[in-house]
Amino acid sequence: MNGPQLNELPDDSEHLAPFVSCLRGRAVLAGGLSGVRTFSNGFLLKFLRARDFDVELALKLLLNYQTWRKESPEISKCLSPSSVLGLLYTSYHAVLQQRDHTGSRVLIYRIGQWSPKDWSAFQVFQVSLMTSEIISTETETQRHGLKVIFDLKGWSLSHALQFSPFLARKISSVLSDSFPLKVRGIHLLNEPMFFHPVFTMIRPFLSEKIRQRIHMHGTDFQDSLGDFFSPPVLPPEYGGEGPGIEEACQDWTNKLFQSEMILQQIASHPTGDIAITPEDLLISEGAETEQISER
Repeated sequence: MNGPQLNELPDDSEHLAPFVSCLRGRAVLAGGLSGVRTFSNGFLLKFLRARDFDVELALKLLLNYQTWRKESPEISKCLSPSSVLGLLYTSYHAVLQQRDHTGSRVLIYRIGQWSPKDWSAFQVFQVSLMTSEIISTETETQRHGLKVIFDLKGWSLSHALQFSPFLARKISSVLSDSFPLKVRGIHLLNEPMFFHPVFTMIRPFLSEKIRQRIHMHGTDFQDSLGDFFSPPVLPPEYGGEGPGIEEACQDWTNKLFQSEMILQQIASHPTGDIAITPEDLLISEGAETEQISER
């Protein structure tokens, strides 16, 4: 079987076991992972699927991930939605309910909802990392990756001043070679003049593959965005027929709060088993959701 065929197999398939075993053995012996001796099957499968079961590439990605976490404890060790409560309630970020026609998750970031005087770029990046960690546990997302829409309406000089080469390098590492997710597309909407210096700063750190997957749609974006996403996927605000963006943001905010225990597990022991899965925490009418909605 080739990589794409292996990707479609369930986690407990006997055909995946040799790859998991091989990667575990290589990881235990790897110098960059000294002190880490426990690698759960679920953790290793994320990296194998991200690299279509090429063990060498999966090991390199795993090493990059662990290195990134060690070098960025101010972000990787703080995966608490409660710490960015106010930012989440600005309807800044959503993961849409419906996947696109390829099976990719679709994420939206509404930059204009982020107030730099209230929230730093590091805190904004923490939200992205929390979402990335949660969706990377989803088998379908491991297989089919994600696509991101950045709505830059409202981007100002105060936003641009939040970004440094140091932060740009950390962001680009997650997008390119330090996180077990396949980034299938990056779509920029309403990009203003003040955004281009920041993009110029980030671009050199991106892989050529990621650069080729960046699409700039401008202010008249609905027709061109429709070339990539079918109407049922997108909110009406973006030319679609799905739930509105405010509802989508609220739904994902609730999901992050329901996933706080998972995120704490990942922050303290990312290579181990996740005792509670995101699916276990889907609470439609539960008390926790009601509390969150009332805050």
